[in-house]
Amino acid sequence: MANLYFFLKQKHTVENFVDNPNKPNSNKRYRAINFDKTRVKMGMFSTLIKRKLSDNQVANVFINAIFECVDNGFPEIASLINEDPVFVQSPNISDKASGEFGIIVIVGNLSFLESTFDSDQAAAVEKLVFLKLSKIYEMNVEEFEKLIRQYQSFISRVNHPSKNWIYGMSKAIFHKYKLNEYQDEYFKRMRAPNPLFLKRMDEVVSHYVWNWDAFFKKYRL
Repeated sequence: MANLYFFLKQKHTVENFVDNPNKPNSNKRYRAINFDKTRVKMGMFSTLIKRKLSDNQVANVFINAIFECVDNGFPEIASLINEDPVFVQSPNISDKASGEFGIIVIVGNLSFLESTFDSDQAAAVEKLVFLKLSKIYEMNVEEFEKLIRQYQSFISRVNHPSKNWIYGMSKAIFHKYKLNEYQDEYFKRMRAPNPLFLKRMDEVVSHYVWNWDAFFKKYRL
């Protein structure tokens, strides 16, 4: 399973493909980057030397991490969902269908950013993230921010009354990939995900949550 910190070993850590004029053409909804699959434990953070980064570099690090991890990890996630025993029929999710998952990961991590840091610091990084990601998705900044807010509202709604964003991201995956139609009749009638599936999905999603607190203990703005 891809881990959101593995990219920190790469030389391009603070260089974003958004700023590279030679980058390949991007998909309108989701631009995947092809890298070799890598597994790195969270503990690797302890090996990093604290250094100062600009807001722009932080945004670059965040975006590179998201796209690398989603691209590397989604085929495995699709396989796990397709083979999950709670489904009476395999959803047959394509390992290329990472668009919704990518957006959910972005939205969840931005929500953690907003809840972890003071409003000025979060807003500065978030503004740059919106600017860069809007280019990738070929949208203007206002349209992209509106898309993010719509997903935040959707996750909050399907996750109510829980405030746990990991739970919310798992439920969003369930609904966005229309997994209800593959459940047994009991849960299908309830239009609610089987708790066993959610428990497994929570574990998966936890690998895609950026630890902003740990990051800023190692890096200074």
